[in-house]
Amino acid sequence: MTHLVLAPMEGLVDWRVRQLLSATGGFDLCVTEFIRVSQNLFPAHVFYRYCPELLQGGKTASGTPVLVQLMGHDPELMGENAAFAASLGAPGIDINFGCPSKTVNKREAGASLLKCPDNLFNIISAVRRAVPDHVPVSAKIRLGYADKELYLDNARAVEAAGAQHLTVHARTKVEGYKPPAHWEYLARIRAAISIPMTGNGEIWSVADYAKCRDISGCDSFMLGRGAIAAPDIANRIKAYDVGQTLAKQSWSVVLTMLLTYIDLMVADDATENHQAGRIKQWVAMIRKGHDQAADCFDQIKRIRDIGELRAKLSEDRDNPENQRQNDQIAAE
Repeated sequence: MTHLVLAPMEGLVDWRVRQLLSATGGFDLCVTEFIRVSQNLFPAHVFYRYCPELLQGGKTASGTPVLVQLMGHDPELMGENAAFAASLGAPGIDINFGCPSKTVNKREAGASLLKCPDNLFNIISAVRRAVPDHVPVSAKIRLGYADKELYLDNARAVEAAGAQHLTVHARTKVEGYKPPAHWEYLARIRAAISIPMTGNGEIWSVADYAKCRDISGCDSFMLGRGAIAAPDIANRIKAYDVGQTLAKQSWSVVLTMLLTYIDLMVADDATENHQAGRIKQWVAMIRKGHDQAADCFDQIKRIRDIGELRAKLSEDRDNPENQRQNDQIAAE
């Protein structure tokens, strides 16, 4: 059975999104947003802020394990923070070598480290030494920085350093998120290493998944923007694997999820601008998977008050046309 991982998307996939999407079903694993390690050993409250699941056995409310992701360039400091995260109950440590952010890469972190395979080897080795043997260490890379010249060297460095798993985003840092993702490189990396590997990049639909699987030969996939655009995509992929077809979630069901997200933010006392911005960001991405989201986004994009935003989404959800769509999907 295909193994599906919810990607760590900085500024979007927080613990609330992990809770909602893991509860929707289909995901076998989640990864936190990266914790930027630059100067200090962080206190416990920092890890709990990024990964409150540590307080409940390292799993989401529905039982999906959550890896703590670290990003930085200092091997020993990375090791110290990894060891502390493991002591707090992290079920695994993931290391980010894939972030394409200009700010991150100017500070010797993320994908900038792909310029030299020794960077990966030294950091992963230090983390592996620092973390107890029973806690797995994994890494996420891209195909390279400006080009793909070192893609096999980097993958081999990850394995040689002692990582138990590798995730590969099938583009370079310079390519960012521009289509296409080069899934054919995933097959070449799989042939060059012996540790398990997860493929990532440009999987927006069940059809994309099937094509990526056929080209890459992977049986594990990380879903990021595709999971935000279509929150039920993991369930539909799992159904496809056993020869079934699941109808796409109705727009009303998606709106109910967004309203729950608002409730979780309000209960957590997040700032109002932060709340509204996160919701609008999510609706903007859902436009890729639901036609109704385009009209919804146009109506909410200037709303800043979270109460007004919630009222508008509730009104849209309770629209009789959306209720009829629910009934139609249920009948099918």
